[in-house]
Amino acid sequence: MSDSGPYQSPLGTRYASPGMQRIWGTAHRTGLWRRLWLALAREQQALGLDIPDTALEEMRSQLDTADLTAVREYERRFRHDVMAHVHHFGDQAPAARRFIHLGATSAYVTDNADLIVIRESLHLILGRLRSVVAALKDFALRHKDVPTVAYTHYQPAQLTTVGKRATLWLQDFSMDVGHILTAVADLPFRGCKGTTGTQASYLELFHGDHEKVKELDNRVANSFSFHRTVAVTGQTYPRKIDSHILDVLAGLAQSASKLGTDLRLLQHDGEIFEPFEKEQIGSSAMAYKRNPMRSERVCSLARYLISLRENPAYTAATQWFERTLDDSANRRLVLPDAFMAADAILVLLANICSGLEVRTNTVRRNVDRVMPFMATERWLMMAVQAGGDRQELHEVIRQASHEVTLSMEGGAQNNLLDRLADHTAFGGLDRDALRGQLDPVRYVGRAPNQVVEFVTETLDPMLETLRPFDFADDGEIAV
Repeated sequence: MSDSGPYQSPLGTRYASPGMQRIWGTAHRTGLWRRLWLALAREQQALGLDIPDTALEEMRSQLDTADLTAVREYERRFRHDVMAHVHHFGDQAPAARRFIHLGATSAYVTDNADLIVIRESLHLILGRLRSVVAALKDFALRHKDVPTVAYTHYQPAQLTTVGKRATLWLQDFSMDVGHILTAVADLPFRGCKGTTGTQASYLELFHGDHEKVKELDNRVANSFSFHRTVAVTGQTYPRKIDSHILDVLAGLAQSASKLGTDLRLLQHDGEIFEPFEKEQIGSSAMAYKRNPMRSERVCSLARYLISLRENPAYTAATQWFERTLDDSANRRLVLPDAFMAADAILVLLANICSGLEVRTNTVRRNVDRVMPFMATERWLMMAVQAGGDRQELHEVIRQASHEVTLSMEGGAQNNLLDRLADHTAFGGLDRDALRGQLDPVRYVGRAPNQVVEFVTETLDPMLETLRPFDFADDGEIAV
């Protein structure tokens, strides 16, 4: 291998998009910290603190000029990441040095920046989710009338349609959209709460003026388009917020894994195939293979994301009093990994869902193979109406069905119709009458209608709520 550099997470090097990586990157976070310090100083000045305009101007001019090498040198000396940034920012904005971080604790920048990054990430997730849902919607409508075998216990049950099955996937994702939109709307700002959440330092700065302290909290939150702050905090915002966000992302992973698993089974049955590039190789040994590698990767990443949900729950459960630092290293790993995984899953799903290939001849052959079993209930009712005994007819059908199933395992065709037509219990019916009940379209119930109704009544209004989260492609992503 030519790359002899340090380990890098595959979530960054192989799976997550450039957009999500940028959001969680050091440069973006550093820029947010500096903007938070500027907002704090600006609003403190507006509320009466003697902070000169030159200090604010210098801070504003250095928002995106941090030298991370210099920061690392400070951190090596101080063993404190936030103070390393404070000193370096002060070096670049000397007029502001004495005012940077005034009255604040580290969580002022770390927690507020985390909440901003979480919100930005959820916005990106919603945009990607919109693409997935839109592609699945088109697929469902195109195939709403195509009969296919429906399974319970992975055994043929009745008929549904290809499009109706897709609405089951769509409904899962529409629930995820609702949960994420709620999470975005409910996400608060930590705000300016001080070392243990009492705002004592700010109350001292404003000489006991409680209203100014409250106004500072609101003003800084509004500067970053948050409409409320956490009502009360310790040193950090409640870690239950992280746990709730991971629950939402894990829910998305559940939906993705369900879809990915169904597609893997359908590809095995030869009915629906995920996209396959012209020069794509399915196997290094078996050149003929066309493996569902994208769907498998979705399931793999989803499993990882689901497993992460417990971690912030344990963190929230074990915080001591106003805070303890055992959350820090943990959150640096879990939060970005969770969003990187969710992003990677949705990138894959958008690619898969926009290129699904339905093999209609295979779908029809599979339907035809079990169609006589599907018709048995109608045949039974017809025979009863012709004078037969319902319980006797049921037993005849049961025995004949099992015999046919065994013969089909040996390669025989499904001849259940002929077996029943030749049985004395069905003597009142001829083959044409029985064969007339074998049109699959008559067995899909309201499946086509349900697709249209779900799209028009549920999905389209939801897509309208997601319109603000449309986004441009943010670079080449391997799928």
